[in-house]
Amino acid sequence: MKKILCLSVMFFLVMAGILSARESVIEKIQKQGVIRVGMSTFVPWAMKDKKGHLTGFEIDVARKLAQDMGVKIEFVPTAWSGIIPALLTGKFDVIIGGMGITPKRNLKVNFTIPYDYSGMSMVANKLKAKGFSTLADFNKKDVTIAVRMGTTAEQAARKYMPNATLKLFENESQALQELNLGRVHAVVSSAPMPVFHALKYPDKLFVPIKENFTKEPIGFALKKGDHDALNYFNNWILNMQAQGFLKEKKAYWFESKDWENLVK
Repeated sequence: MKKILCLSVMFFLVMAGILSARESVIEKIQKQGVIRVGMSTFVPWAMKDKKGHLTGFEIDVARKLAQDMGVKIEFVPTAWSGIIPALLTGKFDVIIGGMGITPKRNLKVNFTIPYDYSGMSMVANKLKAKGFSTLADFNKKDVTIAVRMGTTAEQAARKYMPNATLKLFENESQALQELNLGRVHAVVSSAPMPVFHALKYPDKLFVPIKENFTKEPIGFALKKGDHDALNYFNNWILNMQAQGFLKEKKAYWFESKDWENLVK
């Protein structure tokens, strides 16, 4: 009898563990009353305003998501090179940070349907890259390109300018500083940052290639196996597209400069 009882208890504990493991992050968020969002700073996706508060396209998207879920939001700024491992270890619930959907990343995490599309652009130093106007001009051994490590900008630079020398930085501000000081020929990054940065320093910098040279879908990233969360986030994105919320926010942050006074 005791043996049967022990087996029953073990079975119960195992089943309880399985059910607990299967709990959707959506249920967890609702129970805790807060959604934890992993992100990193990229202009104009996510930035600090004059008062030190987070602002930007991704910040507006994440806050709207939390509002519609009826919960508070906690942003978890994370180094981009370690953001997927941080998600997998449970430091936050979802990545909403301008993350490009790539096959390599998709092996580690699940992605929602795209809520935006981005592309790679380039800002160059006028002296070091004088006369450069094509990718071929930058695809030379004596040309140095700065990129943020672990990003699709790094992947794009390696793919389209394999002969160039890459300098990798943990954050974008370091790469841009190198450019402003004339230590690198150009910085590759997601649009529209290169254009905004060139406009900020017109005496030093320029945009050598007017069109983006890649196009990539952007999605939320979450742990694998959580079909309920994936379903909720996908349908939320569809609703925001239908309501025009995403289009409105994209126009404000990417097609205007009305927000510049908030961060300068």
